[in-house]
Amino acid sequence: MRTIVTRAALIAGILFLTGACASSADWGMWRSHSTHFASGEHGFFSMRNNKDGSNPRVSRTDVDAARSENWWGKAITVSPEQIFQN
Repeated sequence: MRTIVTRAALIAGILFLTGACASSADWGMWRSHSTHFASGEHGFFSMRNNKDGSNPRVSRTDVDAARSENWWGKAITVSPEQIFQN
């Protein structure tokens, strides 16, 4: 019994902590898609670039993958000279 209560409290705590960090716009975006990221490349790109878009690291492969896989979320805007070659 104690294990069940501990496990339930742990799961509830994790859900609260992960859900409390998202804004209503973030939740709306997440609810409109069946997964958090369009692909593994989309996930790696998002982890490599912070949420506010400062100091973006964008490669030509990222641009091509975003177009072909139809990535969603906040767009990171860079000038052509900021895009590095692979």
